[in-house]
Amino acid sequence: MLITELFSQPPPVISMEFFPPRNDEVSNRFPDVVSRLASLSPGFFTVTFGAGGSTKDGTFATLRQLMQLASVPTVAHVAGAGLGPDDLCAVLDQLQIIGVKNIFVVRGDESKDGSFSLHPQGFPYAKDMITFIRQHYDFTIGCAGYPEGHINAESYQRDIEYLSEKVDSGADYILTQYFHDNDFYFRFVEQCHNCGIKVPVIPGIMPVHSLELTQRLSVMCGASIPKGFQERLYKVDAAEVPQLGVSFAIKQCRELLRYGAPGLHFYTLDRSSSVCPIIASLQKDGLLC
Repeated sequence: MLITELFSQPPPVISMEFFPPRNDEVSNRFPDVVSRLASLSPGFFTVTFGAGGSTKDGTFATLRQLMQLASVPTVAHVAGAGLGPDDLCAVLDQLQIIGVKNIFVVRGDESKDGSFSLHPQGFPYAKDMITFIRQHYDFTIGCAGYPEGHINAESYQRDIEYLSEKVDSGADYILTQYFHDNDFYFRFVEQCHNCGIKVPVIPGIMPVHSLELTQRLSVMCGASIPKGFQERLYKVDAAEVPQLGVSFAIKQCRELLRYGAPGLHFYTLDRSSSVCPIIASLQKDGLLC
């Protein structure tokens, strides 16, 4: 199924992101995690892709595994940094062979360890990749949005304008970076509409699993932690943090859906322990089927 077909149906659409398993422990539990999350009837799964193709073999393997384990449409991330036109075509051709019809395009960043850098004939921005792909392939294409602004953006308004350029280049939907304050999302959607963006804007949700991880990701991704929530995380024992994270995410998702968000995109970190109770609570509220 094409992702555009999902968004043509009554909302909300629930989606979930996976990483290619990075060690034996994660790999061994992966089928069970997929089974649990697939039982929640998500609209689609997504699988990440290392910039420069650094984990593309793992991405292809994970895509195949997901397609074998669950009858859920699967979206392949494609990060362009380090890829030239021929490299990108090789990746896209392989995705077609696997049976992927939907992709999610990001520029990606240069590696911090120096293993690859931006390709001299590559794509400076995601919009350039989207334009190239639209000219040569027939994928449904998603792109990223940043409710708090991209950490490298010249300004918040320029970031919105750039997102509009990605949509004008051919992006069919937007999945946002995760956030912990819904006001950022609602302002972001309003600015998107003001800029003429009409494609679905799906909010990204990252349930808190640990204080240390949340703080680290906050710096890396530019996703701020509300002061009151952070204070609550400091006050509880480490073992209580995941449950606090679930409770916070439930309230966050409840508000998003009640105020018209067309879906929810969960960054699962290859876990089901948080997403399952969140979905169950929203179903109990009648916000999800």
